[in-house]
Amino acid sequence: MKYDDAKSKFISTWGSLGTLWGINKAMAQIHALLLISPEPLSMEDIMEELHISRGNTSMNLRQLMDWGIVFKENKIGERKEFFTSEKDVQELARQIAKERSRRELQPTIKILNDVSNIKDDGTDKTKELIKQTKALHEMAETLDIMMNKVVGQGNNWITKALVKLVK
Repeated sequence: MKYDDAKSKFISTWGSLGTLWGINKAMAQIHALLLISPEPLSMEDIMEELHISRGNTSMNLRQLMDWGIVFKENKIGERKEFFTSEKDVQELARQIAKERSRRELQPTIKILNDVSNIKDDGTDKTKELIKQTKALHEMAETLDIMMNKVVGQGNNWITKALVKLVK
């Protein structure tokens, strides 16, 4: 496989996988392009490479910066803005996990806590709702705590052991 084919396949695949970690396809494709680019790219470079509009590119770059995985860079003598991605894949994974916790797990934990603390009216359906939502709350909270511990540890023996365990 030649470079252009491999690049295209990677960007396409990363775009499809991005939806699994909570971002849209165009956002993931922009991230993929920046991840494999040796030099920072301008918005125009990204638009041309991916064949997407200025508005779509701008909106998705802003969201990627909000996630903390894409950064603006200035080039001396250039008026254009340039963008680059976090290149350390472990740091990238930590940042994505942190954002997913903040955007998904923590709001879910709050809702499960609220729902599991309703008044027990003595009916079987209320008891079952309370029982199941409390169990889900505890599991989600434990998962969030574990994920935050791993995210906070950086590249240490715990992270390495978990990666080996998954492999």
